[in-house]
Amino acid sequence: MSNKPESNPPAASVVEDDDEPDDWDKRIFSTGCAEENSKMTDCYFEKKDWRLCKAEINRVDLELIFSEKPRLPITHFLHTSINMATIISRASRSIVADAASLVSSSSAVSRTASLARQSRHFSTNFQNAALPASSYTPRAPVVARPPTNSATPVVAKPREAEPAIDDQSPIKDMSTGLADEPLVLDEGVRQVDWTRSFHGLSSQPFSKEAAEILLAPIPSDDVEVKPDGIIYLPEIKYRRILNRAFGPGGWGLAPRGETIVTQKSITREYALVAHGRLVSVARGEQDYFAPEGIPTATEGCKSNALMRCCKDLGVASELWDPRFIRKFMKQYAKQAWGEHVVTKKKKQLWMRKDDEVRYPYKESKFGA
Repeated sequence: MSNKPESNPPAASVVEDDDEPDDWDKRIFSTGCAEENSKMTDCYFEKKDWRLCKAEINRVDLELIFSEKPRLPITHFLHTSINMATIISRASRSIVADAASLVSSSSAVSRTASLARQSRHFSTNFQNAALPASSYTPRAPVVARPPTNSATPVVAKPREAEPAIDDQSPIKDMSTGLADEPLVLDEGVRQVDWTRSFHGLSSQPFSKEAAEILLAPIPSDDVEVKPDGIIYLPEIKYRRILNRAFGPGGWGLAPRGETIVTQKSITREYALVAHGRLVSVARGEQDYFAPEGIPTATEGCKSNALMRCCKDLGVASELWDPRFIRKFMKQYAKQAWGEHVVTKKKKQLWMRKDDEVRYPYKESKFGA
């Protein structure tokens, strides 16, 4: 008889068939999604794709909602309304995002247009800065009164508008002149129009006393030297010589045209008249660097024309004689190195021997 204890056979696993709902089933049934969950589960076992199952169930739900006689439980409508709310919220967010991008693009376009207007306004202001201030107001065309003995009214011809800088400004563009064209005199009156006339030109010589003053040699102390080595006589010296020869008020400069203003210089034609006779005609010119310097440049243009007219009278004619220039530069001029105070650049400068280097240069040694 064996002493080994008999082993009990393994108990068969008993599968309890519990029909009671667990916690998960209670949550499903409480939310009303039991039917939806069962449909999704059945569909997944067939297609093995949750996305396709969800799209198919949503399509069926929409067809049932918009059918003529829907007979669906209230829980289904609740679930469908939740899905629709999700779709609407996503669509609204997409619309808001599109609107935001549209607003940003439109704001960028508006900023670009604003910058363009500001640039155009700046360039217009820069052009108008070169223009003299004017309070000119265009007047309406004048209508002449009809004569008492005529039944036909006479209407005056309206004045043609001058070319303006733009449509909003009546000021004339300075590139065509300063609107200072000489007046046209009435030809019926006995007078001389110096804008066109050459009255008295070479009719007779001036007196001996005036000729001696005009042709007198220029003192060396009156001649100046430019930094580039050109000698010249200051414009006030020409006026003093004319005052001694013809007397103050016995001579004058008559403009023979309007002032022409370009981007860098000014030019105008003048006539030198002495004792009621035309002496010479010359065109003066002067450079300027900023619009604010135009009035000063007009005076420089007038003085330049006076200097050129005085050459016909023999005033300071030595300044155009090459031999006199070489002799004067050797005897009265020197060349020195100058250093620019701001840029520190060095260059050779001409000056009189009794003069010194002036600002913006200071005297320097080459290579130091």
